[in-house]
Amino acid sequence: MAVTMKQMALFVSFFGVVSFILGVIAEHKKPASGIPVAVKDGVSCKFPSDPTIPLGYLSIVFLIASTVVGYLSLFYPYKGKSVPQGVLFKHTTFLVFFNVALFTSGLAATMLLWPVIQEQIHRSGKVHPDADYACPTAKTGIIGGGAFLSLDSCLFWLVALMLADNVREDHFDDGKGERNADYEDAYDPSINAYDASMVM
Repeated sequence: MAVTMKQMALFVSFFGVVSFILGVIAEHKKPASGIPVAVKDGVSCKFPSDPTIPLGYLSIVFLIASTVVGYLSLFYPYKGKSVPQGVLFKHTTFLVFFNVALFTSGLAATMLLWPVIQEQIHRSGKVHPDADYACPTAKTGIIGGGAFLSLDSCLFWLVALMLADNVREDHFDDGKGERNADYEDAYDPSINAYDASMVM
C-alpha cells in the first residue's frame, strides 16, 4: 500500500504532538526535590512516586519517531516517483528549513534526555554522607523546554515537507504538459478569429 504525503504529515504531527504532551506532563509531575531523612550514615533521600522518568523517555521515543518519519517523508517516492536529493538541496528555502528541523530535533532530544538521565541518577543514589544534602531533582523547566522544542521540530519538518512537495511539482512539471497539450488540441489555426459563427 502506497503512503501519501498527507499520511506522512499526519504521522509526523501525531508523533510530535504526543512527544510534546508527554514532555509537558513529565515536567508538571516532577517534584522540586526529595525529602531528606537523617540516617546513621548521613542523609537518605525519599522521593515521591511520580511518572517523570518513564514519561520523559516516552517523550524522547516519540520525538525520535517524529524526526525519523519527517526525514523519510522528504525523500519518499510518492506515486513511485522519487526526487534526487541533489535537486531538493538546490532549493535554498528547503535547505534552510531542513537544517533547522534537524537542529531543533537534536536540541529537543538533548533537553529531554539530559534531565531525565539526571533525575534517574538522583533517584538511584539515595544515601549521601553529607548531612546537609537537600535531595535535589533535575533542574526545573528543562524537560518542559525540550517538549516545546519537540513540537517546534515537528512543525519545521512539516514546513520542509511542504517545500519538498513544491520542489517535486517543479521537478516533474506536474500537470503543465497535459494542460499545454489540451490547449494545443483545442487551437485550430484554420479558424478565423473574427468568424461570426464562432461568436454565436
